[in-house]
Amino acid sequence: MATAHNSAAKGDFAKTVLMPGDPKRAKYIAEHFLENARLVNDVRGIQGYTGTYKGIPVSVMASGMGMPSIAIYSYELYHFFDVENIIRVGSCGSINGDVPVRDVVIGMGASTTSRIVHQYHLNGDYSAICSYNLLEKAMQCADTLALKDKVHVGNILSSDAFYGETPEMIQQWSAMSLLAIEMEAAALYMNAAAAGKHALCICTVSDHLLNGEHLSSVEREQGFTDMMRLALETAVSLEK
Repeated sequence: MATAHNSAAKGDFAKTVLMPGDPKRAKYIAEHFLENARLVNDVRGIQGYTGTYKGIPVSVMASGMGMPSIAIYSYELYHFFDVENIIRVGSCGSINGDVPVRDVVIGMGASTTSRIVHQYHLNGDYSAICSYNLLEKAMQCADTLALKDKVHVGNILSSDAFYGETPEMIQQWSAMSLLAIEMEAAALYMNAAAAGKHALCICTVSDHLLNGEHLSSVEREQGFTDMMRLALETAVSLEK
């Protein structure tokens, strides 16, 4: 069924959706990795495509930036379009000396500065974690793709503010052994948990917040091949 943010019809999305933040990255994945990809949504320029990868139906749709945005799109995919698995494929900033630019970070857990969890009216703190099945499949695929040396798994920070980090704040989170900062995973993990569905965040390190190294916008859009292949192989493995 169509929603205020998604014009797709029932059945237009595959059971597994890759979700980058950038609509251009969604288009890039569809055009370079999927076979027979067709546009199923373009409301507000948030492009969604469905095609096949190695014969298995897979969709890709942008989430926009930040937790409020991915919360809307992932909620609708889970509740209105029968999506079972969402794999975020995005960028992050490393806050760990052992996690360099261009490596891949998988968020096993997502700490957050957001108050988005308050919508659930829980009497306590909630730990936003990924779906173990997706994590296990992703690590098996990383091994098959010979990417394990470039993949780091652990706790990440989902921040509400892109420009809000101070050196003191970065050091504080880094001291708690977090790997990286991004802006969407915690909301995605909460939506998946509340819906009884599955989610995983796989990010490429585009910036290093400890040493200042960073990638260009073009490299961010098109240069995350390892992450894209890992997410697609994980999607396919779910059907085996």
